Amino acid sequence: MYNYLEEMKNDVMEYINNEIDLSNYEDRDELEQFLNDELFTVDSVTGNASGSYTFNRVQASLYVLDNMDLLQEAIREFCIDSETVADKFLSDDWEYFDVTIRCYISCNLCIMRHLLSDRVLLPYLLR
Repeated sequence: MYNYLEEMKNDVMEYINNEIDLSNYEDRDELEQFLNDELFTVDSVTGNASGSYTFNRVQASLYVLDNMDLLQEAIREFCIDSETVADKFLSDDWEYFDVTIRCYISCNLCIMRHLLSDRVLLPYLLR
């Protein structure tokens, strides 16, 4: 089963390691606020800028089908109407659903706190 939270944690950590200078942030809250704003449109984390994280419809469908509960939560949270859901489903736009789940997770402050609580980051953020 595909674990969005774990995969996104890895993507966020990779993004931080490659793109973020932790010394530019006073504390975890400042970094968290920046990441909440920034990661929503970073393709390597959400796929939202291009509309696809996987660039593979079949792979995206496997991820989504393993996580229909998350998709339902995301659809409710973003108030996506049933006509849009039906249209995307009928056109096999699994990448849309995959990106929707990733954006939902990246927007959820509690989840971002979990992602940033990794022991690797704590020593840098608590200086």
